Amino acid sequence: MVYKQSLSRKLFVVFNVLLLTLITVLGIIPFVHLLSVSLSSNTAAMAGEVKLWPVGFSWDAYVYLGEKVEFFRSLWVSVKRVALGSVVNMLLVFITAYPLSKSQDQFACRTPYVWFFAVTMFFGGGLIPTYIIVKNTGIMDSIWALILPGALNVWNMILMLNFFRTIPKEMEEAATIDGAGHWKMLWQIYLPVSLPSIATIGLFTIVGHWNAWFDGILYMNSPENYPLQTYLSTLITAMSSQMTAVSAEQLKAMENLSEKTLRTAQIFMGALPIMVVYPFAQKYFVKGMTVGSVKE
Repeated sequence: MVYKQSLSRKLFVVFNVLLLTLITVLGIIPFVHLLSVSLSSNTAAMAGEVKLWPVGFSWDAYVYLGEKVEFFRSLWVSVKRVALGSVVNMLLVFITAYPLSKSQDQFACRTPYVWFFAVTMFFGGGLIPTYIIVKNTGIMDSIWALILPGALNVWNMILMLNFFRTIPKEMEEAATIDGAGHWKMLWQIYLPVSLPSIATIGLFTIVGHWNAWFDGILYMNSPENYPLQTYLSTLITAMSSQMTAVSAEQLKAMENLSEKTLRTAQIFMGALPIMVVYPFAQKYFVKGMTVGSVKE
């Protein structure tokens, strides 16, 4: 039997397609404009002549970034931070959310522990106490100073907790009959069926680590240990001071380089890895947000 759509249904579908296409285009335009400005000449960028296509095409901003050893060094620090930080964050989310997803009968102290973690979402120790703790633990100026202070994200833990609570109890009962303990149940039952939620939380974690810059300024005494975003945030100031003391040859080589083109280049470079990763996690992202936010 062939289903025939009514005229109103066809119009509704067309309207949705056009609306979503418009939203997609409006979301892409800022990034296209950003890339165009970064690839334009100094004069065109400062005059506001650049729209969606480079004017006076120039690679100078990216050459300036790429030729600096500090750029690649900070990039490597950010890669290490994302890799180590994501593993630590996700591991702590898993082993915290699993027991808290149990009922009050299975885990008698569940409610006090949930409130213990929930309070930290609204009240924090403050900047100075956190700095003192990081300093006294001896992890200043190390990669762990960027990872351990925020090792457990309570919001992500609550998302995972709610997702775990949607898993059918029959699966847990069957695993218990087969002799599975809690550790085996977590890794072989709960996590394999939680890929949408894991992808969602993983994306949040990666974006958070990649975009973080302020903690690099706080906890890194040496610029060599700056993550990429911290390095990029200090680049404009450093460039401004360098521009006042360069030779005539250097000025000529940098004539197409300005604060605006360099700023747009650094923003685009900083956002590029996330833009590459996001499409692959998108199919899990929406499902993880909707399913993980519903409790039984």
